[in-house]
This record gives sequence, structure tokens and C-alpha cells, in this order.
Amino acid sequence: MSVERSRPTAYRSIFRVGEFRALFAAQSVTVVGDQFARVALSVLVFDRTGSPAWTALTYGLTFLPDLIGGPLLSGLADRYPRRTVMVVADVTRALLVGLMAVPGMPLAVVAGLLVVVQLAGSPATAARAAMLPQVLDEDSYPAGQAVLQTVTQAAQVIGFVGGGGLVALVGTGVALLADAVTFAVSAAVVWWWVKPRPASAADADVVRHGWWHDVVAGATLVWSDARLRTLVAFACLAGFYISGEALAAPYAAELGAGPAAVGLLFGAFAAGTAVGMLVVARLPESTRLRVLPPLAVCACVPLVVCLADPGLPIVVGLFALSGAGSAYHLIASTTFVLAVPDARRGQAFGLAVTALKVAQGAGVALAGVAAEQATTHGVVGAAGVLGVLAALWVGWMWRAAERAKAAPDAG
Repeated sequence: MSVERSRPTAYRSIFRVGEFRALFAAQSVTVVGDQFARVALSVLVFDRTGSPAWTALTYGLTFLPDLIGGPLLSGLADRYPRRTVMVVADVTRALLVGLMAVPGMPLAVVAGLLVVVQLAGSPATAARAAMLPQVLDEDSYPAGQAVLQTVTQAAQVIGFVGGGGLVALVGTGVALLADAVTFAVSAAVVWWWVKPRPASAADADVVRHGWWHDVVAGATLVWSDARLRTLVAFACLAGFYISGEALAAPYAAELGAGPAAVGLLFGAFAAGTAVGMLVVARLPESTRLRVLPPLAVCACVPLVVCLADPGLPIVVGLFALSGAGSAYHLIASTTFVLAVPDARRGQAFGLAVTALKVAQGAGVALAGVAAEQATTHGVVGAAGVLGVLAALWVGWMWRAAERAKAAPDAG
């Protein structure tokens, strides 16, 4: 209740903090650029190969490196000054994406550069997340996190839709160069408007124990708690409904549309997610927890309609509805963070994010392979059916965990 009372004040006050505005701007511009790159790479690979599998596998490479980067590289944000980590990561990504834009670059090299770009993003994301509580006070921190999540979705809408139009007008190389520029802009914004701070005071403990100790401790904490395990399972449901995004380029081609339609399909999901998060964030906490399982199901149900092979406008609407249902992630992530002891919060949340990314990467890869043997709309629809079944199972797990948690309190 106290969080809900303070929320209006926190939302008004956070943008008065100059460092938060800098982090907000840096994240917004890089997210837009990332979506330019995702659309450009999807179109580039599909144009060169004509293969839905290679298209989806390339898209999946934007998620799978988190399996390594999350556990191994996020600790750099504690060992070194966080502003420096963010700037170095952004400059590195700007240079690598610029290389990807070189005409005639072999696809194998592009894929390798993409992996390194994603690996460089892990310490940058960890540094920003760790810095945010230093930039905002304790009351404003939750509101700041909600704002950053929402702007990420809004920036995805702009980036996906704009990326489709940009690729159609000037080609994939320019779109990739635009992504490189956004990383350079982000580095400059962070360097000039975020205060330099020394490395974390906990550096000695981090070095003494090492990353493996923290990984094991975080994994043990999550696995031993039924609620935390189930919240991670909710996150992993994204591996089903992400099939629509993974197959956006071949789906648009199947519908007889061009690159602009690829951006619309990408953007529809992001737009639905942004709207859904804004609505969910205003619900009372007790209501949010009740709607968590139904919303997870709703993220998958619209894709089932794709089995009927509807036209492009309907598919865009279905993707938007799926995105709106996926706003359950806001409930799951905030509940997860609050349920984890502060001493293990970063590591546990990092493992949860890694599980999410791996599920997404596996989902897009499997969808691409399946699309080699079946119609694109059939694969997306089948993924929706499987997602509904999985969401119902995870919802049952959640209700069981909630009943077990409430039983000792009742006693």
C-alpha cells in the first residue's frame, strides 16, 4: 500500500534527476537502434538465403549469448566503475555493428560479430541496473524501473516500425549503421551526464568468492523456493509466443508483403506490451497477483488464431494482443525481485533473465526449423497452442505455491 501511495510522487520526481534522464535517454536510443538492427538482419539473412530456419537462428543469436554473458560478464559491473563499464560496452558495440554494416560481409562473420555485440551488452545492462538505485532514492527506484521497462517497449515500437521503413528505403547496411550511431550517442550521453563513481565497495568479497560461488548460491536460492521457481517458469513461457517475432520476415513474405510489414509485425507485439504494462502497473498488488496466470495464457491464445491463416491486418492485431498479455512479465519480475533477499537479488535476477533469454533463443530456433517443414502461419499457431498448455500448467504451479505460502500464515 505504501508503494501505491508514493507512486504518483515518484513518477513526477524521477525526471527531475539529471542522471536518470541520461540513463533514460541512453537506453531509449539504443533500444531503437537495436530494433533497426534486428529488422535489418532478419531481412538481410532471409534475402540472401531464402531460409526461415537461418533467419530465425540469426534472430535467436540476439538472445542466446546471455547464457554466457549473464553469469560470466555481469560481474564486471561490480569490479569496475559502472559508468566506465557502460561507456566501454557502448563504444565496443558501436564499432562491431559498424563492421557488420560493411557491404558483402560474409554471413558467418556477421553472426560472429552479433554474438560479441550481445555479449558486450551483458555488463552494460548489469551496470545500469546496479547504478539505478544509486541514482534514485529508495522510494523512487521502483517507479524508475517501471519507466525504463515501459520506454523499452515504446522504443521497440518506434525501432521496429521505423526499421522496416528504413530498410525498405535505404537497405540493410544503412539500418545497421544507424544502430552503430545509437550506441555512440548512448556512450556520449552516459559519459557527459552520469557522475563517475568508484567500483562497488563489495569488490573484495566478489573477488574472494568468485563468480561461480555467486552463481551456485543464487541458483540454490531460486530452486529451493517454489514461488521463485514458478516465477522463472512464467518468464520462460516467452519461448512459445516469441515464435511470431522470430518468423516475422518469412511470415510477411507468406502474406505477400515486404520489409515494411516485417517492421509492423515486430512493432505490433511491442506496442501491445507497452500498453499492457501501463494498464497492469496501475492495478493494486492483490489484483496483479490474481491476473498473473490468466495474462500468461492470454499471451499465447491470440497466436492460436494464426492456424486459420488470416490476412496481414488481423495478424498484426493478434500480435498486438499477444504483446498485451505478455505484460504479465512486469508482475512476475517485480514479484520475483521483492521475494528475493537483497543480498542475493542481483545474482538471482540475473539467473532469471538468463533463463528467459535462453527460452527465447531456443523458441525462435525451434520455430525456424519447424518452418522449414511447415507453413509459417501453422508453426506460429502451433506454438500458440503449446504455449497455452504450458501457461495453464505454470498457472497451476503458481496457485499451488501461493496456497503453500498462505497455509503457515493461516496456521
